[in-house]
Amino acid sequence: MNHNMLRRLIVMIAGLTIMGLGIAMFKISLMGNDPSTAMVMAVGEKMGIDFSIVLIGANALWFVVEILFGRRYIGIGTFANWFGVGILASGWIDWIYDSFSVPQSFWARMILMLIGVLILSLAASMYQTSNLGIAPYDVLSIILSEKIPVPYFWCRVFTDSLCAILAFLMGGLVGLGTLVCAVGLGPFIAFFNRHVSEKLCEDRPIRVIKFHTNS
Repeated sequence: MNHNMLRRLIVMIAGLTIMGLGIAMFKISLMGNDPSTAMVMAVGEKMGIDFSIVLIGANALWFVVEILFGRRYIGIGTFANWFGVGILASGWIDWIYDSFSVPQSFWARMILMLIGVLILSLAASMYQTSNLGIAPYDVLSIILSEKIPVPYFWCRVFTDSLCAILAFLMGGLVGLGTLVCAVGLGPFIAFFNRHVSEKLCEDRPIRVIKFHTNS
């Protein structure tokens, strides 16, 4: 494994781990689910099917779109996100509940939710920029930005907002956090792409320290 590949693999793993933390903080804040989760939960409630099963089906449907229009974005990161983030999030949730008291006041939960949104944005930016594969839902806004002359963050706002609207129309749980995610994830991800993730994934040569001895 070359140096650049190792660097990207580390960035991807770190991004997915941080994403699990962001999802956990978001859930514990009780301020509403992120747009895609809210929509999937609403579909499950309408159909009387467990959320986890609907999520697998939704990912499979989005994966078809990825195969047709974004095959180059399929990689180890696609499946690591698809099947691993839920496990990581559950682990973070258990650890937070065991280690800290859950905030009760509105403003404390608001702060927790906002921090969660920032962490989710950074995490999505890191694993996407690592270029080792992108999850089926996340790739939708990327493909859209390639097909129409609209910046990525507006495409992300569109896909997240559409999910939030569909969740609301189906009677799903849509809260303040859902709305913040719908309009905030796209711009924040674009910001972290430019200022953090692209720099982390740069192929910089390994610095070699030479020791000189007098003989």
